[in-house]
Amino acid sequence: MTHARLPALTAQSRIDTPLGPLTVAATDQGLAGLWFDDQAHHPGLLDVPVDDGQRFIAQARQELESYWSAAARAPFSVPLDLLGTPFQRAVWQALLQIAPGRTATYAEIAARAGAPAAVRAAGAAIGRNPVSVIVPCHRVIGRSGGLTGYAGGLPRKRALLQLEGVAVAA
Repeated sequence: MTHARLPALTAQSRIDTPLGPLTVAATDQGLAGLWFDDQAHHPGLLDVPVDDGQRFIAQARQELESYWSAAARAPFSVPLDLLGTPFQRAVWQALLQIAPGRTATYAEIAARAGAPAAVRAAGAAIGRNPVSVIVPCHRVIGRSGGLTGYAGGLPRKRALLQLEGVAVAA
């Protein structure tokens, strides 16, 4: 199977999490994908070798284990290799600036990406984030403060925000 929107993947693995299993994929440059099984824009089966010991996959696994158990939610440091348009990459970089326990609106992300009028485009780029949890698209909320879309599903978004200490309305 060919995945036109994925970089040249060299390894994949599976990671069990409290919110369901994740497929993780990497290139020789960094982590390129992290998807919950049932999330939107999941690439499907990957035609790359399973390699639990690949350096970026092993690092991501270790950092995710710390994330699930650490109260402080230390930032991730695994190198990323994200394939996207220049605007998508700018949006994803803006997402990486949102600290654990904090949130931002779609308008704030659009502005941080250098296009304050492109709020809908920023939302689309956020929805196409290929590395769930580590590129924290779950920290983006609506202008009213309410939870809005999340490719992994709103229950997971709520759980991730609560895990990070964000007060979320029921």
